[in-house]
Amino acid sequence: MYIGIGKIFGGLMRNRARTFLTAGGIAIGVASVITVSSVGNIGKEAINRQMSDMGMDSVVITSSDYDLWEDELEAVRSIPCVENAMPMMNCYTKTTIHETTAPTMVWGVNEDAGEIIRLDVLHGRMFNRGDVIGGERVCIVDEQLALNGYKRENIVGKTANITINGSEEEFLIIGVVSNGVNILQNMFGDLVPAFVYVPYTSLNNEISAYSFDEITVKLTDEKYADTAERKISRVVSCLADETVEVDAENLFRQKSHLTGIADTVSVGLTAIGGISLAVSGLSVMTVMLTTVRERRREIGIKKSLGARNIDIMAEFLTESALISLIGSFFGTVAGLVLFYCARLLTGVNAPFDVVTVIIAVLFSLLSGVLFGVYPAFKASKMKPVDALREE
Repeated sequence: MYIGIGKIFGGLMRNRARTFLTAGGIAIGVASVITVSSVGNIGKEAINRQMSDMGMDSVVITSSDYDLWEDELEAVRSIPCVENAMPMMNCYTKTTIHETTAPTMVWGVNEDAGEIIRLDVLHGRMFNRGDVIGGERVCIVDEQLALNGYKRENIVGKTANITINGSEEEFLIIGVVSNGVNILQNMFGDLVPAFVYVPYTSLNNEISAYSFDEITVKLTDEKYADTAERKISRVVSCLADETVEVDAENLFRQKSHLTGIADTVSVGLTAIGGISLAVSGLSVMTVMLTTVRERRREIGIKKSLGARNIDIMAEFLTESALISLIGSFFGTVAGLVLFYCARLLTGVNAPFDVVTVIIAVLFSLLSGVLFGVYPAFKASKMKPVDALREE
């Protein structure tokens, strides 16, 4: 005996409120899985972007027993998989701007700093080659330091007093930038120091040193990280003309490690969201058991007219699947809306995870069918004589 989808849908519409409330529970479950997964993806994308902004998609060269000079810098730049390289020095100190003193990380860089670490110029300019060659006493500060000192971002032309080697040195501020630590500074306050950038040559002059602490290397592609690490170590050792210990630290590994942690957290949160789908499956079972009790007489009539057990079972299974399908549809729409709202609010252009949506919908349909098996089986085993006694 064949029962059309239209008739099955009509059966569900006999109690619209109950049907749509049950589908609503499934929709909430699907939407929560999609939303939690999307938030995880947005968070992971934000972490990746922040780490890239801070220069964590690079290789850092240091040596404990050998000084790095211009020759090593040029040799590293000549390696095919290297896009650019710059000398870098750093020291932890304090900086005073307009009578406001803050803990500061001072970075000695060259004119290529904006290409290797993300520095978005808000006001003023970046260093030029003349600043670096002349060892000019100029600096670039992050926006947080500018706000702390003058309560405004544009402080180009003002001065910053940086403590170097125990003495306070005056530097002219030529630029204000937004960098990868601004969000961290907003979250953790004074625990994260302000960043000040100066030409590495001027920092060399202040500390009477003329080599580099390290060389930061930007690669043409992340896939060359391990190869570049070996080549860089070999090139620097050859220039030294002796066996020296060169540490080429691959920051891609740290970035991958942090991304892996974010992935694990995202999967865990998605699994927790999946619990709501299992709970909604129980509601499907409850509703279908109630439906079986209410339609005992109808089942008896159908069986007396020749409906087989498998026909009755298929009808009720299809009804539970339809409820799950309706809930999955509205849940997917709600999840998509929430995802794009979150992306709009955060400004993070994270990709939408279609696989998670497919898994959530399939899991919803599967749970709806599985939890509908018992009510359907109970209806199919009902004896026509007993069923027809129901008023």
